Amino acid sequence: MKMSNLYAPTLKEDPAEADLVSHRLLLRAGMIRKMASGIYSYLPLAWRSLKKIEEIVRDEMDAIGAQECLLPILTDAELWRLSGRWDAYGPELMRIVDRHQRQFALGPTHEETVTDLVKNELASYRQLPVSLYQIQTKFRDEMRPRFGLMRGREFIMKDAYSFSATQASLQECYEDMKAAYGRICERCGLAALPVAADSGQIGGDTSVEYMALADSGEASLVYCDSCGFAADDEAASTRVSVTEGPGDGALERVSTPGLASIAEVAAHFDIPENATRKSLALIDGGGVPVVAIVAGDRELNEIKAGHLFGDYHLMDEEELAATGLHKGFIGPVGLPRGVRLVADESLRESERWVCGANEVDFHLTGACPGRDFEVDEWADLVTVVAGDPCPVCGEELSGARGIEVSQVFQLGTKYSLPMGATFTDEAGRTQPMLMGCYGVGISRTLAAVVEQHHDEAGIIWPVSVAPYEVSIVLLDTKLQACVAAGDRLAFELSAGGIDVVLDDRAERPGVKFADNDLMGFPYQIIVGKRGIAAGTVEIKDRATGERVDVALDDASNYAVERIRRARGVRFA
Repeated sequence: MKMSNLYAPTLKEDPAEADLVSHRLLLRAGMIRKMASGIYSYLPLAWRSLKKIEEIVRDEMDAIGAQECLLPILTDAELWRLSGRWDAYGPELMRIVDRHQRQFALGPTHEETVTDLVKNELASYRQLPVSLYQIQTKFRDEMRPRFGLMRGREFIMKDAYSFSATQASLQECYEDMKAAYGRICERCGLAALPVAADSGQIGGDTSVEYMALADSGEASLVYCDSCGFAADDEAASTRVSVTEGPGDGALERVSTPGLASIAEVAAHFDIPENATRKSLALIDGGGVPVVAIVAGDRELNEIKAGHLFGDYHLMDEEELAATGLHKGFIGPVGLPRGVRLVADESLRESERWVCGANEVDFHLTGACPGRDFEVDEWADLVTVVAGDPCPVCGEELSGARGIEVSQVFQLGTKYSLPMGATFTDEAGRTQPMLMGCYGVGISRTLAAVVEQHHDEAGIIWPVSVAPYEVSIVLLDTKLQACVAAGDRLAFELSAGGIDVVLDDRAERPGVKFADNDLMGFPYQIIVGKRGIAAGTVEIKDRATGERVDVALDDASNYAVERIRRARGVRFA
């Protein structure tokens, strides 16, 4: 490919809309362009890298016996109603109505479609297990699309689905996929960590996601250096340490005029915020008023609360008044009739609570569960943070941020049971199939690679996913010897199986160097007047910045050898 013909319109300045490094660099390098909020066009360079990521994914899927197919983008609303997700998925599901007034969705995932596909075809345990996968554009109507390819309304994804007759078979499929996902991350050049995760809108009760570690990651995770435990903070659970309140344990009503915040109450009693109790009033998915209580220095985990309370919301001023609660002074003692009390599991053994008195300008000290009030349910409500004890070995957890690039789920019978996907077992009994689903964000992986591989000059592509592995930079396109040497190198490298781009543009050397660094090709072969006179070229390693002079006659072999070696590098 000659760069004079390449459609890659670069930008000199950082786009104002781009916050993340990947968004900024992919725009500047002429790899993507925004069409609308959360919707992007992939230009030729990005498309080449995406195709390489797809081929890595295909290679690993085929290696474990998964079979590629292609399912419709349009999914029938009736299938979603069968699974129960038509109403449960929420506004993120893109819904359309055709001219016959039939309802469809643009698939964000395809559990319903693939279950409907196989349910009349796989009738016996002898036909199981089966794993199917596809690589396809998906759709999700994000309220606030942001961060370029990280959170878009349209994205490319590989989704796979397994159907098994036994739990042991499902577990084997699940483990095979987990191992394959680890290899995919390695081959794409990603340092990624497998972490326990919440199953979200897809469902199921067992899930692991691969997080590409990056300070810009939108997800928080905790991990243990001692035993290897790792989890998304949405899913992690541990025994949180709490501090007792002041006093001898006797219940005391204390005047706290105007002290409605945790910080103010802690300062008033001269205790750490952890020794106070934070009460949050909400309405659960069934319309029942609830007070949820956590340690004062902790936050209610929205994901865990969603599992426990359904489609809940925090009470507004009118709802607080109607329920008989006072913002800033809510507590467990003397709650109005009909209010359900749920407390974090970490508080179960605590006997001296500092909490609201359910009376304006008053708090209680020494409030004791079981003596002064009854908790309707103890539950895991808080977000685990760095410094908490590891739930496995007890050592202190560390924290990091990550980009979710892939996730595996054990779905069990969540879809097969309501949709009637059954088989006949060895005893002749009808059983629902046990399912797993497994996703890789192809376009998100592209962005994650850039987040991990860049410098101030631009992208530094790993060889495995680089749009071109070598760029030949002609410094003088008017010098015939320079042009001839570039053409020769391009021919030899292509013959050696190397993806090569020839920068033959009539631009100043500084412009060419800046563009080639920005686009991030792993190796640059620089062909100039002085080198040609000496029979040499300069070869630059984009990742290390190392430059070496190599004889023109040896340059192709030199580059081919290093690229072939780099194709086998594992990064994780």
